[in-house]
Amino acid sequence: MKADVLVLGAGIVGVSIALHLQARGRKVALIDRKPPGRETSYGNAGLIERSSVIPYPFPRDLSLLLPYAFNRRTEVRYHLRQLPRVARWLARYWRDSSPRRVAAIATQMLPLMERSVLEHDALADASGAHRYFRRTGWIECMRDEKSFQRAIAEAENLAPYGLRHRVLDAEALHKEEPSLGRVLAGAVHWQDPVTVSDPGAVTQAYANLYRDRGGEFLFGDAATLSQDGSAWAVRTDGGAIHAPDAVIALGPWSCGLLRPLGYRIPLAVKRGYHRHFSLSDGAVLEHPVVDVEHGYVLSPMVQGVRLTTGVEFAHRDASPTPVQLERATAMARQLLPLGPAVESDPWMGSRPCLPDMRPVIGPAARHAGLWMAFGHCHHGFTLGPVTGRLMADLMTGTDPGFDANPFSPARFD
Repeated sequence: MKADVLVLGAGIVGVSIALHLQARGRKVALIDRKPPGRETSYGNAGLIERSSVIPYPFPRDLSLLLPYAFNRRTEVRYHLRQLPRVARWLARYWRDSSPRRVAAIATQMLPLMERSVLEHDALADASGAHRYFRRTGWIECMRDEKSFQRAIAEAENLAPYGLRHRVLDAEALHKEEPSLGRVLAGAVHWQDPVTVSDPGAVTQAYANLYRDRGGEFLFGDAATLSQDGSAWAVRTDGGAIHAPDAVIALGPWSCGLLRPLGYRIPLAVKRGYHRHFSLSDGAVLEHPVVDVEHGYVLSPMVQGVRLTTGVEFAHRDASPTPVQLERATAMARQLLPLGPAVESDPWMGSRPCLPDMRPVIGPAARHAGLWMAFGHCHHGFTLGPVTGRLMADLMTGTDPGFDANPFSPARFD
């Protein structure tokens, strides 16, 4: 079997790349060991985060760092045995989280963030996925007045980006979301983001569009990737398939494939959990809400209200330790009357993160025809479609209209 491009990984990033290359006339083979959208693209909070123009930096406030060090916070937890493995990565993350560097990274990421909703809308229009879309934004909630005032100031500092938001005091928040408990001091309602009620289904709808347009999806193991002369090959259930170009879009599994080829991309994983709950006492949740002090999200989903946790530093394949989920659930019950959990066991996934808070999108430095697209940190679902367009531009020699060099894999060589 032959194709023009092998796209390895059928999450939101890989599916979007396949669609955009297909639209440029390339014969694409999309390859994964699971059906599209079953890994990280399934388990997120369902936010297309147009308002998140500032990356999530390493905290530099000592009052936060000490509780983190003692593993006492809900939003961040670590496995002790994992710390030596990620210590160097954390040091680079801390270095790149200086105010000067964060400002520069935000400027570099802005062209992607600005196009995030537009590119999702284009694929949703074509695939029928708009039935999962909501245009009501999301709400950032604070429990104490000091945090509330700080959030207002931070929102005002984003005025140059033209983002729409509303400040909600306790009474206004209660009118907006009457089922939320009265433990909140106030909130910022970000109005530009789009949210979805089933991110896995959205990814699947985009994959169905790719197949409806004649694209081929194959079950296969990306670990079998090999270079055969001027072509790349992967073994699939239907036999080996060859193409002059191959795109690595495997999220947290990407570096395992690239390391034997000599690439040392400093990718770390931030594990996370989610669980769905019913609501009791006739309660309703209309918007995704973020409990800022405790670092979790409550999102209304098709399956129920999804509680999505913060960050767990642990080996990607270590057994689940859903301590964060238990802590966050206790905090969430103060906000909403959560009923029984829908699933018997929580879902666990891994977010692929780079210390400079930018994805790698572009060609490999030492292998012709090899391309990379991963490491989107907390914004993989947000940036999947715009990454697809950028990758198609780069692979076809089209000017993307902005500087793509900050995303080049060569920055780590």
